[in-house]
Amino acid sequence: MSTTGTLASSWTDGSSLGYPVVFGGVLLGSIVPVVPTGAVVGAAAALAVSTGRLDLVLVLVLSTLGAWIGDVVTFAVCRFGGPAAVRFVARGQHADRIEEVRAQFRAHGWQIVLVGRLLPAGRIPVLLAAGALAYPWRRLLPASLLASTLWAVAYALLGVVSGGVFDNPLVATLVATLLVLLVGALLNLVAAARRRRAAPERSGDDPAEEPAGQASASPCGPAS
Repeated sequence: MSTTGTLASSWTDGSSLGYPVVFGGVLLGSIVPVVPTGAVVGAAAALAVSTGRLDLVLVLVLSTLGAWIGDVVTFAVCRFGGPAAVRFVARGQHADRIEEVRAQFRAHGWQIVLVGRLLPAGRIPVLLAAGALAYPWRRLLPASLLASTLWAVAYALLGVVSGGVFDNPLVATLVATLLVLLVGALLNLVAAARRRRAAPERSGDDPAEEPAGQASASPCGPAS
């Protein structure tokens, strides 16, 4: 059966409800970060390897699409939404962190889109910066698609490793989830350490040296 036929039949087959869960979970978590999307991908990949009930290629495709659509929706809200919508996306984010990402975005553009998707807690500040700077759609869409693909492959590999080691699908799924959470925690620690090292350099800047009348830009405001 072709890949298209497999995908079409999977959405009506009660034994294959994993596909809608993968797509829906990643999409929801990419718009409203209440679902650990990396764990969803890793667990699905582990099930695909350990049981064969899910197709690993379809897991990757659906994970990529869910992440990409979620990022595009979030970017659209950051670019075209009103202040209330932007504040909703930016909840829990530090203004200095968003301003730092904006500076990096001006210098590196699409490369920051890739890094932001791969690093935990990096996606929202990057999309906020992209929206505030009115980053062009023609550049955002391919960069976000590439970033979502790399992200899905990276987290699926963790599931493939656990699924290849453990024959029990429950154990493989739990191990894949733990691996994803552990990697995310380690990356968060590394990112936090880098921000702490960079903080003294930023605090050393003298605000009085700024030209008179130059106001600092709002982290979520439009670029000048």
